[in-house]
Amino acid sequence: MKKLLLIMLVPVILCSFLSCTPDVADSDKPTIVVTYSILGSVVKDLVGDRANVIVSIPNGLDPHAWEPSAKDIEVVNKADLVIRNGLSLEVGMEKTLELAQTAGVKLFTASDYITVRYVGPGEGIPYDDPDQTIGAPDPHLWMDPLAMKSIVAGLVTVLKYNLDLDVSVEANALANRLDELNVQVADILAVIPQDNRKLVTGHESMGYFAGRYGFTLTGVIIPSLSSQAEVSASDMAALKKAIEDNGVKAIFTELGTSAAVAEAIARETGVQVIELAAPVLPEDGSYFTFLTGIAETIAEALK
Repeated sequence: MKKLLLIMLVPVILCSFLSCTPDVADSDKPTIVVTYSILGSVVKDLVGDRANVIVSIPNGLDPHAWEPSAKDIEVVNKADLVIRNGLSLEVGMEKTLELAQTAGVKLFTASDYITVRYVGPGEGIPYDDPDQTIGAPDPHLWMDPLAMKSIVAGLVTVLKYNLDLDVSVEANALANRLDELNVQVADILAVIPQDNRKLVTGHESMGYFAGRYGFTLTGVIIPSLSSQAEVSASDMAALKKAIEDNGVKAIFTELGTSAAVAEAIARETGVQVIELAAPVLPEDGSYFTFLTGIAETIAEALK
């Protein structure tokens, strides 16, 4: 019963940080629709109460799989600005966003403002999926706080030009906080020996994190950038071999990872399975708490 009550309360808590429906919107302020909660949290930190920030994809749902309802589409079409990730993260919303842009809704694509990471040789498992092909763009940009800093810088001009919102002061303060977050995460991870900095994850979502903080991507349970991919027997065998050959200490699962597959790998290899709360905001709705929590979980498992 306590667990059920907590599950029911989390959306209420998060809605105190992010406007979750148009019913609570202040009509005197511009409305900004952000596709998913983590990006929405940073946008809210930037604009404060000067705009209504509405998140389309509910916190805790897989952005790869979610599709908008008629009500969600209506909210997007009425927005003064829509902020999306890009790189096919919000695949179920792409048609809606394209139609809204054609109709005149202003669209900001976060990935246009960062150095996009691409899948490199030896990452993941060989797999007949375009997301896993060497050279495929990685959409999981929120795992790098300095990428988020670049997005904030890009939003300053867009908000000024499209919504007449001057957030330059707030952007400078937020950029400093993101710099501090980067240092804090690096400090948390400093306890991990170099030999243990190998990541096996639920799907290939930790590339930006690995690149920023000196980890090697050793394998994935779902060999794709999308959690919608399936797993074959050959994938399982290749992953088991990669874990054993590299002395991997832990498997990190995420939203959308098959628990049964993860546990099977754990049984065969003797490696512990640990859940990462990615891409899910914690109860306080803070990106900063989210990323330090991820770092603390990884540090505890690999130190």
